[in-house]
Amino acid sequence: MKRVVIIGGGISGLSTALYLKEQAASAGHEIEYLLIEKGSRLGGNILTEKVDGFLLEGGPDCFLSEKPWTAQLCRHLGLGDQIMPTTEENKGTFVLSKGRLHEMPEGLILMVPTKIMPLIATSLFSWLGKLRMGLEIFIPPRHSKEDETLGSFVRRRLGNEALDKIAEPLVAGVHAGDPETMSMRASFPKFMEMEDEHGSLIKGMLARMRKAKEVQRASAGPRPTMFMTLKGGLSEMINAIVSRLGSSSIKLNTAVSRIEEKDGKYFVYLLPGTVPILRQDEALSVNRDSPLSLALSSARKSGTVHYIEADSVIISTPAHISSSLLVELDNPLSEKLQTIPYVSTATVTLAFNASEVKLPKSFGFVIPRVEERKIMAATFTSRKFAGRCSDEYVMIRCFVGGSKNEYLVDLDDKEMVDMARGELRDIIGISAEPVLSRVYRWRKAMPQYTIGHLERMRWISGRLHQHPGLYLTGSAYNGIGISDSIREGEITAKRALDYLFPKR
Repeated sequence: MKRVVIIGGGISGLSTALYLKEQAASAGHEIEYLLIEKGSRLGGNILTEKVDGFLLEGGPDCFLSEKPWTAQLCRHLGLGDQIMPTTEENKGTFVLSKGRLHEMPEGLILMVPTKIMPLIATSLFSWLGKLRMGLEIFIPPRHSKEDETLGSFVRRRLGNEALDKIAEPLVAGVHAGDPETMSMRASFPKFMEMEDEHGSLIKGMLARMRKAKEVQRASAGPRPTMFMTLKGGLSEMINAIVSRLGSSSIKLNTAVSRIEEKDGKYFVYLLPGTVPILRQDEALSVNRDSPLSLALSSARKSGTVHYIEADSVIISTPAHISSSLLVELDNPLSEKLQTIPYVSTATVTLAFNASEVKLPKSFGFVIPRVEERKIMAATFTSRKFAGRCSDEYVMIRCFVGGSKNEYLVDLDDKEMVDMARGELRDIIGISAEPVLSRVYRWRKAMPQYTIGHLERMRWISGRLHQHPGLYLTGSAYNGIGISDSIREGEITAKRALDYLFPKR
């Protein structure tokens, strides 16, 4: 029987394991797999907590409806009726500019204006800025396959104000990155496709909107909103995947030190002190050849070294962690993985009595770097999604860190909460005492697709061909976000099975 070890229990590793299990069963292949996670919980950056009637998301709180893979997986897991849209009656986003909040003009999609009158009427841009954005339709396309930064692209097509006030806080903010280093072809390929196909972002966005309306008219059910989530929080998806996989195929609190390769087999070495140890009732409840028994009996001992032998290994950890595991197996590959930069971020959730806080009608606000504030953005969580807390409270989530203010992630909880409260007081006048506060830190968890990323990926892909059965998956490579990670998990599972069971 073929053995597969999956390292990393975030959404990438979990979705890979699920698709591996289901694709193998569908094809009639017998495999045993073990998912190893060094921490005490699964889900990676996806973390939902329910505290005193509040539903808190420590990491991402939604997924993009435009990328279908999360919704598809949720439906497959039986969570279709739990998918919920944003509360559209509160729809809207503000931008902080020159110390004042300005409403994002209607028809501005990501960074592309699609309606004339709202753009003319907005107080966010100067008249020169509005004119420059409107002239985008006449700017000739570059017609070059060379990459360029987000900053260069937006300045070229829409002008400086569009970059400073929209693209940087709204688009680059999703990645917590620096627009002057972010790769357009790796991070935002669809914008470059619009330029290539239509010669203009405005023409391209209008064409996409027409196509989306046609698809919606042809489909049944309500129109999805741009952002979607699950009623019980995104961890419901994690729990459903874990339930499908079964506890016998997962080991928590188990750290890998290195991976070696010999005679077509892989040897996954476990750090001393983290070798899986099973309760007697667990050991008795499984077959000798099951993955759970494998963790107990087949983690062989040589002195103080334990390892698991596998036919295939799938690594779904952050690139810098994956690099450390591959130093001895392939040092050049390890070094290349280190060239993928990461930044640290944090979220601060604050809840207030609704009677003491007046929020503008919107989903929240974003903050351009030129404002020199200490938070990147704030989401009015209780306005964005229904059921996050009762009506007697409002809940706000602030975003901290990223490429500009990464040092703020090192503040202790009280300092970070005080900092976030100070920012909210200055920006929207909240001086009330919070009834709840929570800080979630994500250290070196956000990969950055900088210029040259696609070339790095081609090199890494070519290098992996020298190690058949070894795979890398996750947000560091071919797409940042939950949906991209799920899609990559499905692709990786198929590749592993094609290797293990080649068609004759």
